[in-house]
Amino acid sequence: MDRLDAMRLFTRIVELGSFTAAADDLNLPRATVTHTIKHLEARLGTQLLQRTTRRVRASREGEAYYSHCMRLLADVDAVEADFLQAAVQPRGRLRVDLPTQFARMWVIPALPAFFARYPLLELDIGTGDHFVDLLREAVDCVVRVGALPDSSLVGRRVGTLEQVTAASASYLRKHGTPRVLADLQNGHYAVNWASPTTHRTESLDFMQGRKRRQVMLPGRVTVSSVEAYRACCEAGLGIAQLPRYRVADGLAEGQLKEILPTMPPPSLPVTVLYPPHRQMPARLRVFVDWLVEVMGKQL
Repeated sequence: MDRLDAMRLFTRIVELGSFTAAADDLNLPRATVTHTIKHLEARLGTQLLQRTTRRVRASREGEAYYSHCMRLLADVDAVEADFLQAAVQPRGRLRVDLPTQFARMWVIPALPAFFARYPLLELDIGTGDHFVDLLREAVDCVVRVGALPDSSLVGRRVGTLEQVTAASASYLRKHGTPRVLADLQNGHYAVNWASPTTHRTESLDFMQGRKRRQVMLPGRVTVSSVEAYRACCEAGLGIAQLPRYRVADGLAEGQLKEILPTMPPPSLPVTVLYPPHRQMPARLRVFVDWLVEVMGKQL
């Protein structure tokens, strides 16, 4: 029996004046009660209870220990009550980091419903595509798009994003519109994308049925920011592959054109990442569950 349970047993014996009554009240064997009190008195080096043929009462030392136990147990019960209440109605502040346009398009518009469901929660939202050290920066979770490097973080898939291969109308007028993959080798350029985490320049990837084809093209500019990547594509600096939602407006307005649509890039996974927890805080658990629910309706 741990110390808190031993304290609870001791206080019940004092209150009921009987080993047997305390054993019945706590549904414990009489031998367990006797052994626990003997062990408790031995550890403290003092006699806590005085036994008579009719009743058990606290010694002077036992009365002082009883007062301490009652204060300590009341504090423990209050802390547990707070956590149990938080599990039913989560409360507190969460720090999350989201891709900028992802947050603007899908997460932020849905937040009124989130706060209506969880009125005691607050969110501190950071936006960007930069690397975030969750532990060092005290961030509770991040949402990331694309393949993830190996890490000690826990990942939960939210969904996938359809990608398109795009180029500006001005670029295609100058270099021509490729109809097959082989055409890409005839004077075409890519806007080179360098991973912010690995710093490696990525290839252009195409799916031909179930087969993935990778193409490396020369590029005059290399970027590691999604906004800069799109801007370079719009400026006519080369071909780029982006999630469709990031270029939907440019495609609709004709500023950008989709090329090789029958061989689209592979879809990108969307993952929410958070540190491993032996017991995930309720406020984080409900946010992750809500995020999966919201994005399931969108993607």
